[in-house]
Amino acid sequence: MNLFFKGKRISSLLTVVPAREQSFVEDMKRFDFPEARSRKLMQVMGYDKHRLVDADTCVSDLAVFGLEQLFARKVIARDEIDALVLVTQTPDYLMPPTSSIVQGRLGLKQDMFCMDINQGCAGFVVGLIQAFMLLEQPNIRRVALVNADVMSRRTSPRDRNSYPLVGDAASIAIVESAAPDRVVHANLKMDGTRHAALMIPAGGMRMPCSPATAELRDEGDHNFRALDHLKMEGSEVFTFVQTEVPPMITALMNQAETTIDEIDWFLFHQPNRFMLQKLADKIGIPYGKLPMNVVEKYGNSSGVTIPMATVENLREVLTQHEALVCLAGFGVGLTWGSMLMRLGPLDVCEMVQYS
Repeated sequence: MNLFFKGKRISSLLTVVPAREQSFVEDMKRFDFPEARSRKLMQVMGYDKHRLVDADTCVSDLAVFGLEQLFARKVIARDEIDALVLVTQTPDYLMPPTSSIVQGRLGLKQDMFCMDINQGCAGFVVGLIQAFMLLEQPNIRRVALVNADVMSRRTSPRDRNSYPLVGDAASIAIVESAAPDRVVHANLKMDGTRHAALMIPAGGMRMPCSPATAELRDEGDHNFRALDHLKMEGSEVFTFVQTEVPPMITALMNQAETTIDEIDWFLFHQPNRFMLQKLADKIGIPYGKLPMNVVEKYGNSSGVTIPMATVENLREVLTQHEALVCLAGFGVGLTWGSMLMRLGPLDVCEMVQYS
């Protein structure tokens, strides 16, 4: 599906990371796996450190903390938020929506729109699409788009395929109307027939959590996880990304009548450095235009890795200048989407630490 928007922009971008930092060397102690092979995996995939929340920290905690930072800096006032879109796959509760919890904790006005979107790796792109559509309403002038996940709480520490990768984080993007010459091209695709490639089997109505679903099992090669934990079919996800993402980016550029040379930055979801390098090679993107350093510093925080890559690498550039950027998210669902837009100058482009 091709999408087109006019007169929309991101005015501020803030990311929130937990203070707790854990190294891959620490993770290795939990794995029933030769240390030499783990260290080789560390080099190839780009593992090093990741940021993890404490056992009682939830998505709403990160979201409230980040929005309070923006209020304190007078980037936006509480009564200026007309809509709150919260994208997460680790909500505080099954019900009510986490966006309602954030609205209540912050004392935001009642005359506003709140909604949760259950999305993962493509969540930031999907959330922007929803925010842009909301801005078509005359009474919605500013949207706070929150993308947050605490996936470490649903990942087995003894699953070396997933645990070293995951990181917890949140992002807040203030999205608002802009001059009509600001155009945004986007596309989005879904394939639910492959949903089992990335999922948490237990915890919903199909398979409620129970003592049986919490039992750790050897899933092969001494890799332990429970049905309550994140399950990722690594080879299937890799094939999906390498097969579906390049034609998506090509289609987006054709739709916008632009080229790789004309795009300043490719800000992609950060699964790991190895996968991003292969993706860049296949599309023909110079490595210098595609940041790949988020997982090694903070971990894979799902859709939040797109704003993480932005603030980590471009904060000085985007507070001073405008850039043509291509965003892309791909993963759970399976869902893949991309967006071409002008980003900057931003009022805020920062990372803050939650403790």
